[in-house]
Amino acid sequence: MVAGQKLYEGKAKILYTTEDPNILLTHFKDDATAFNAQKRGRIVGKGEINCTISSHLFQLLESHGIRTHWIEQSSPNEMRVRSVKIVPLEVVVRNLAAGSLCQQTGIPLGTELSPPLVEFYYKNDALGDPLLTLDRLRVLNLATPEQVSQLQRMAEQINQHLTAFFQSCGITLVDFKLEFGMEPDGTLLLADEISPDTCRLWNQATTDPAERVMDKDRFRQNLGQVEEGYRQVLERVLAQSIDGSGKAML
Repeated sequence: MVAGQKLYEGKAKILYTTEDPNILLTHFKDDATAFNAQKRGRIVGKGEINCTISSHLFQLLESHGIRTHWIEQSSPNEMRVRSVKIVPLEVVVRNLAAGSLCQQTGIPLGTELSPPLVEFYYKNDALGDPLLTLDRLRVLNLATPEQVSQLQRMAEQINQHLTAFFQSCGITLVDFKLEFGMEPDGTLLLADEISPDTCRLWNQATTDPAERVMDKDRFRQNLGQVEEGYRQVLERVLAQSIDGSGKAML
């Protein structure tokens, strides 16, 4: 395998080979998409912001015993990760009602969900990433029942740690999407990214429905100041997780 060879390009990231076949390089792009790529644009600096936020949150979760594919942030918009086989499922955790849940059920925006709702979606752009029932998961054979149970447990644990961390940043974690991968021995690892692209984040300093948004909903809903929202999240994450010496405090 030749180092620097492009393996895959998605909507937000590009994967490259490295000198080690078990390690890949993830390049975070500034490209932005919404509504299954029907809306496209560019958020200046998004790649560096999302890469840095994801790196800090992966380290946070590792410190709590959650295994991830993260190895190191090798440049402002690149990270080295373990090569894994991605499970074709998007695991969505919802603490408050928002987005498609409100649209499809009529539940008012911001309604607290207790306990948090964990949902599985088929990671398939051609089909529109449909919501799956447990029976559909079984029929499609996308994961074993044991793996589905493990994914749910991991998602719930990740939610506890991320909710507490963002709370310390003055941010409400409304909902978020997770992706997982498998190592050759079948071990499940948290993969992909955790960033304003994959999380709904509300600023606790304001209750204004538009002003509080700090995530990709600013792009989806044409709220403006998209870069500012992302940068606010980055600044708060760094302030909470880094001390004066630059050492991660997790």
